[in-house]
Amino acid sequence: MTDDKRRGVLFDADGTLVDTTYLHTVSWWEALRQADHRVPMARIHRSIGMGSDKLLDHLLGAERDRDADGRLRDAHDALYGEYWERLTPLPGARELLRACAERGLRVVLATSAAEHEVTALRAALDADDVIDSVTSSADAQESKPAPDILVAALEQSGLAAERVVFVGDSVWDVAAAGKLDIPCIGLTCGGTGRAELAGAGAVAVYDDPAALRDALSDSAIASLG
Repeated sequence: MTDDKRRGVLFDADGTLVDTTYLHTVSWWEALRQADHRVPMARIHRSIGMGSDKLLDHLLGAERDRDADGRLRDAHDALYGEYWERLTPLPGARELLRACAERGLRVVLATSAAEHEVTALRAALDADDVIDSVTSSADAQESKPAPDILVAALEQSGLAAERVVFVGDSVWDVAAAGKLDIPCIGLTCGGTGRAELAGAGAVAVYDDPAALRDALSDSAIASLG
């Protein structure tokens, strides 16, 4: 049930708050290489932000034999898991979350990471005291750019789509938010350029969480009241 009086900010986590985009890129590159798929890292990087099913469709073709998809995902997870203890928040990530909470806004991690990955992301952020709710891939039937994870985040937090802003780092984040008419702020710290994020429909683009925090009073988040 939504609370019409509360407003909030939904945050993607990977590449938006925690510096993981290129770790995912390298992990997928190696997992694909082990299965004899030679995919350039640049193509993989531009696919990060999709769910693994859509990422593999995008990179290998939707008409492929999907029997090996589970092994590819397992290989990626094992490779990426080697980095968990070294995950690092992006500049200003914790401070941005706390600044939003200080404004009386609900802070929601709208991530489609697997539950075990979410644990590592939260540990890296070390901001559970200001986080109201957190999603995971288990909460979405379809992955981004479908909006399912944002729908789940709204339901869990009791927020209405017209009373939130989403912060993400990929064109897939912007596309998912657009399907619910949620304004999306783009951050370039995940490696996607300013022009591409703006072209996808981001209402504003900043370098990283620190830049957004410094401009918070003039941002779309300030318009939430």
